[in-house]
Amino acid sequence: MAKAFGVNLLAGKSALITGGGSGINFAIAKRFASQGANVAVVGRTKEKLETAAAELRALGVKAAGYPADVRDYDALSAAIASAHADHGALDIVVCGAAGNFPAPALGMSANGFKAVVDIDLVGTFNTCRAAFGHLRRPGASIINISAMQAVSPMAMQSHVCAAKAGVDMLTRCLALEWGSEGVRVNSIAPGAVDDTEGMSRLAPTPEVRDHYTKTIPLRRFAQKDEIADLALFLVSDAAQFITGAVILCDGGQSLAGLGGRLSAVTAKDAQKA
Repeated sequence: MAKAFGVNLLAGKSALITGGGSGINFAIAKRFASQGANVAVVGRTKEKLETAAAELRALGVKAAGYPADVRDYDALSAAIASAHADHGALDIVVCGAAGNFPAPALGMSANGFKAVVDIDLVGTFNTCRAAFGHLRRPGASIINISAMQAVSPMAMQSHVCAAKAGVDMLTRCLALEWGSEGVRVNSIAPGAVDDTEGMSRLAPTPEVRDHYTKTIPLRRFAQKDEIADLALFLVSDAAQFITGAVILCDGGQSLAGLGGRLSAVTAKDAQKA
């Protein structure tokens, strides 16, 4: 955890995180719990949620898992209502449930495209909509987990690019509509994050990983804790005048687009010659 933060920044607060049983979202859950927040994790796999909740409780906070598919509004709404009953009004909501698989547009079925849009975009709307009535207002904070693909077109990722671009625009719309209620809504758009299922699919071999790393100006992948630190900042009092923001955390990878990134790699190699 970044040393710049204090301790117990979220004491007495309650957070709900979809997709919170693993990956980036579980890292965020642990960061919030380490700062004193009670945490509800939502996902499709009960066993994974129970394991995650047990690890969170070991940090000294209340934590529980609530099985639900973010595509099923009624089931999700019931899970959020249960979390509210158990933990009180929600101060923080993180919409992190997501799907991804690499595929060209012509090699992807309509159902495959729809599945990612339904999980990423519709699931984010469902979570925000279902959670709104349970938020502590004013003062609540929502974070939607987007991706670099929202701003940087990427081959084999048309479904994710479309879905995450929608997530970012939804973030801005909700920030406009809910600001008067004292609810802040922001997006975090990670780039390549180490030790995640998504990157194991996008960079499945050492050779692909090496090529991918060379497209990142900082020449490395992010750590999950670095995304969690950004999430902690956005829900803290230090960010209480920030809403409607889409914050890239990609090591600069999206700065020039795909062609620019490849050119940058060539230029860097030429400088060494």
